[in-house]
Amino acid sequence: MKEELFAELAASVKEGGQILRGEKEAARTFPYDRLDIKRIREKYNLTQEQFAAMLGISVRTLRNWEQGRRVPEGPAMVLLRVADLHPQAVLDAARQTGKLNLL
Repeated sequence: MKEELFAELAASVKEGGQILRGEKEAARTFPYDRLDIKRIREKYNLTQEQFAAMLGISVRTLRNWEQGRRVPEGPAMVLLRVADLHPQAVLDAARQTGKLNLL
């Protein structure tokens, strides 16, 4: 590795340590709203088993999300946001895929 690149990497690691210890402010942050997945499920008046089946995920995954042990990412996060903001769209899609027959 070139000395210049190594020095840049080392400086970055030191700066990261300072930020983690609260000695320095981060240059930028990426705020996000944490979804209340249990609230979304309860809006549908469904059990964990029913909501998981409708979304096509395992009950274990849903429980981990609801209890904060895991955070949905990527497409799952988008689907949950749509489920929260546009419940009828999710119900219509679930109906067309046969997922509502499980409920």
